[in-house]
Amino acid sequence: MAGVNALTLAQIESYREQGHLTVPAVFTPQRMQEIIADIERWGEAVLADLPPAQRAWYVDGGVKARTVLRKLDNPHHQRAAARRLAFEPRLVQMVEDLIGPGVSVYFSQIFFKPPEGGGPKPAHQDNYYFGPNDAEALVTAWIALDDATIENGCLYYAEGTQRGPVYAHVTPPDEPYNLQLPAETLALYPASAAPVPCGGVSFHHGNTFHHSGPNLSRRWRRACALHYVRNATVFEHPALPYNHELKLRIT
Repeated sequence: MAGVNALTLAQIESYREQGHLTVPAVFTPQRMQEIIADIERWGEAVLADLPPAQRAWYVDGGVKARTVLRKLDNPHHQRAAARRLAFEPRLVQMVEDLIGPGVSVYFSQIFFKPPEGGGPKPAHQDNYYFGPNDAEALVTAWIALDDATIENGCLYYAEGTQRGPVYAHVTPPDEPYNLQLPAETLALYPASAAPVPCGGVSFHHGNTFHHSGPNLSRRWRRACALHYVRNATVFEHPALPYNHELKLRIT
């Protein structure tokens, strides 16, 4: 990917030290609005046909006044607009600056986080969910489709936790999709808020503890998370069933 904008050495060092990095203005607000319009159409179609057995996984239980989605999976496979994001040269160069050349998108998500009740995401490690054979081989590119602020539920990171192990997570009986770090582990690692402006990208290491707060504002906090991995990565012990056939080679 030589010849396109890349991260500076200071940015790469900050990522290595802290386990996350926010880069503003990777995409224009107009580009983000185009993605929002597309995922709104997709979300309406999915919600209309969503089987009752899947509602707990995809409907946001924090919003009582109406039925809204909390997330959708694999937009890189389902939507051409999201797939174009995954191939964006500047974004891919940044990813390769962090984990090396030759990358694929393994899994992706749209997070809707609706206003006035959009639920939080408990603290977790992406590497626990995916179970890669190499902890250094995965980086998540979390793209802010709206401004992500403390008020509307931005991400929080526990800096330095990327240098530790992948911890066993617990599963709430009523939320099998919310695998999360135990409270006694979290108590040892305080987390700090990481707001991201619309069009910015927050990169985080697969071992970094992270969570998001509830959306108590009147504004949306939508995001697209692209989980990039080195092409040779093997997923030895994923915590949830993932479709390996949806892995999309980028470079």
